[in-house]
Amino acid sequence: MSLISPDFDSSVLVRSAEAEVVGRAPTTVRLLADSGSTGGALSTQRVTLTGGADGARPHRHDGSAELFSMLDGTAQLLSGEQVVTAGRGDLVIVPPGLPHAFAAAPGEDADILIVITPGVERFEYFRHLERIAYGKVPPESLLDVQELYDTNFLGSAAWDAARA
Repeated sequence: MSLISPDFDSSVLVRSAEAEVVGRAPTTVRLLADSGSTGGALSTQRVTLTGGADGARPHRHDGSAELFSMLDGTAQLLSGEQVVTAGRGDLVIVPPGLPHAFAAAPGEDADILIVITPGVERFEYFRHLERIAYGKVPPESLLDVQELYDTNFLGSAAWDAARA
């Protein structure tokens, strides 16, 4: 096991009102800190999902763990082949390589702080998702950048059944 030695020498302060927001209801993402601002230690964003909205379809990160901290509401999360429900105050951590996905629970809202460590430059990934949502680029364009953002898409019968 290797220890990540982040390379930054001052605190990172991100004011909520100044954070870039991508997307629009029912799925919005507040970009908080990318890998470059934390010396590679982490990347973090806040995802708000309303009315049972989907967050991310099944995928895995080969080089990073992902932490989901439930700030409010209720979410469904895929972890491996298990779908769990998490509520306000709950924490789910997915290790590198394990398939996962997340969404607001059916009919519910969810406000989730997501941290990926070690960090990956991901702000442009979320901007890319926004371009897909607005019809500016096709959804399959994500396949061209999945390696760049360490986001490898997968299928999951368990997730499909839970979200049906």
